[in-house]
Amino acid sequence: MEHQELVDLQGYIKFFLILIVFVVFYSYAYSIYRRQKKGERDFEKYSNLVHDDTIDSAPLEERKKDKDIDNKEK
Repeated sequence: MEHQELVDLQGYIKFFLILIVFVVFYSYAYSIYRRQKKGERDFEKYSNLVHDDTIDSAPLEERKKDKDIDNKEK
């Protein structure tokens, strides 16, 4: 391969990698938006965690009990 062919190949690879990163990022952002709108998860609580991060803060979500996890695995 000549130098110009390598430069062209590098440009195409860079373009497709940027395109893949773009698609992955926006699909992740859309999934967060969709979960927020459906009410599956409230991401406002997580953003407020930055301002209220003390040892006395209430947990954001309840933890699953070990018994609940064991029953789901069976």
